Amino acid sequence: MAVFTEHVKTYELYINGEFRASTNPEMLTVTNPATGNIISQVPNATIEETREAIAAAEAAQRSWEKLPAVERGKYLRQISQKIRENAEELALTISREQGKILSLATVEVHFTADYIDYMAEWARRYEGEIIQSDRPNEQIFMFKSPIGVVSGILPWNFPFFLIARKLAPALITGNTIVVKPSAETPNNAFEFAKLVAQTDLPKGVFNLVSGRGSTVGQELSSNPKIGMVSFTGSVETGSRIMAAAAENIIKVSLELGGKAPAIVMDDADLDLAVESVKNSRIINTGQVCNCVERVYVHERIAEQFIERLGRAMSEVTYGDPIAENVDMGPLVSEQSLASVEAMVNRAIAEGAQVVTGGKRSSRAEGYYYEPTVLVNVKQDSEIMQKEIFGPVIPVMTFRDLDEAIELANDSEFGLTSSIYTQNLDIAMRACREIKFGETYINRENFEAIQGFHNGWRKSGIGGADGRHGLEEFLQTRVVYLQFDLNKK
Repeated sequence: MAVFTEHVKTYELYINGEFRASTNPEMLTVTNPATGNIISQVPNATIEETREAIAAAEAAQRSWEKLPAVERGKYLRQISQKIRENAEELALTISREQGKILSLATVEVHFTADYIDYMAEWARRYEGEIIQSDRPNEQIFMFKSPIGVVSGILPWNFPFFLIARKLAPALITGNTIVVKPSAETPNNAFEFAKLVAQTDLPKGVFNLVSGRGSTVGQELSSNPKIGMVSFTGSVETGSRIMAAAAENIIKVSLELGGKAPAIVMDDADLDLAVESVKNSRIINTGQVCNCVERVYVHERIAEQFIERLGRAMSEVTYGDPIAENVDMGPLVSEQSLASVEAMVNRAIAEGAQVVTGGKRSSRAEGYYYEPTVLVNVKQDSEIMQKEIFGPVIPVMTFRDLDEAIELANDSEFGLTSSIYTQNLDIAMRACREIKFGETYINRENFEAIQGFHNGWRKSGIGGADGRHGLEEFLQTRVVYLQFDLNKK
């Protein structure tokens, strides 16, 4: 296995098919969360440079749209092939800047390549409609057209995959894109840009601009040349993006926070439920919006379930994310670590009891928090209502399914949910009455490429993946064609 030395890399903006230094002398620094060491410097782009990237995308879109979709798909497959050829280095880059364990980072890289290929396959499949007219000599056509220039604003938790989730459907449908990576994890995006530069993708179709949300993000949300903003991140930032986009009535697609409930019925397979909940809570150190954030367990099995879950979480290993046989890495930053620590401390002060964990790690380096299980929490408490985004899981009990569904739905979020039961009737009722974009039955919370990942309430607007996710990047237009059947 290749090993990186801890040295500082410097990256450049990627605009109109060329790498270039920013005119802003101030660089943004990126830290390895496992060590606290600075590992790279990236451009802090200006508004003018962001506008240049948007202008390049706009100019390229006119000819890109005219290409047959199958030709656009060939360019996407070139990109996915480059990703597979460089998978090891890309995974190491992700691990070093985000703290994700190397095995999961490797999965992310290959899943990203698969996702791009999947979207390329839609070249011959997405289609319009022919509609019957009320008039005798008229035909109504419904076309699906590209929106134009898309801006993709990325989070830091699955930074590489989210490039593909925005770029691949945008490009296959004839749009061009300007991507802004998270300031905490931009390195993988610049490595991606290097791979794109090695393909035949026309200049300006993909552009990469790093910088602060207050400048780059604001411009990518409010510029009148932008036709759509696709954002993944916090509710607070999503709200600001909506406000900025409102001036030009730009389409927004937002995947925001989550507070996923897991219901464990008294007939559940406890081994499966415990393993799934544990894995859902420690994957990416709990920094996943669609994974379990709160558990409701039937009072008849609560003692047994809590004891097993506490033991399972206490056995989780954590440390250097590049090391072998490690279950969990650090949190992404000192700020994230402090946030998780403060939330747990407030819960304890309000009466929550710690089954296992409950504090930051004693490790000298890195932003580690112990895998934690809390009980004796209340439904209206912060720990049950606000996103934790760390390896912490609060557990409550319930009496019957009515109460469990009521508790699960009592949230401002509505992204994912899960239930563990052997009863088909209970499972079907949960599918109908749990008000979340996704419900997982007897399995971990993780979506499929061909599904539709979408949230209700404050978890977002629109969605991603599959046919429905692809259509987010298309504009519907209707043509009414009248003709004369008597002409020879």
